[in-house]
Amino acid sequence: MRRINQWLIILLLLAFTGGMSAAQDPIVYPAKGQSQDQMEKDKYECYNWAKQESGFDPMKMPTASAPPPPKQARSSTAGGAVKGGVGGGLLGAGVGAIARGKKGAKKGALIGGLSGGVIGGARSSSQQKHDRKARKKWEKQQSNQYLHQRNTYNRAYGACLEGRGYSVK
Repeated sequence: MRRINQWLIILLLLAFTGGMSAAQDPIVYPAKGQSQDQMEKDKYECYNWAKQESGFDPMKMPTASAPPPPKQARSSTAGGAVKGGVGGGLLGAGVGAIARGKKGAKKGALIGGLSGGVIGGARSSSQQKHDRKARKKWEKQQSNQYLHQRNTYNRAYGACLEGRGYSVK
């Protein structure tokens, strides 16, 4: 379980950093001969303005805006099969005993145990797939939200610098 969590964290970081390559800082050229000191001053002022306008600070480490979806599966597929098998076996034994006595209880326990094991394993496997899909959807939403905020900031930053006579790409 710990190994899975480590991989999920790595995937989440890759989702954030993979999208960052598309949202890098713009390149700024002093089109009207501004000095290096003036350019640094303008870039700082535009950084503050764009941050205020967009509500996004590119200097901060990206964080999730919502918690990840909770895991619903409490056990492994094998654990679900065992639990289902035990429950099905007990139920089958009870039904078999009522219907056919001692021999029926054994046969009912066998049939119930096998059926319960198959159903329990399938249910647990299905829940794990659902958990993985929910996690992927959450990661994609977080990544898209970050990219949208970063792009909004970049547009504001570029507009500010262009207004001050810089070429921005």
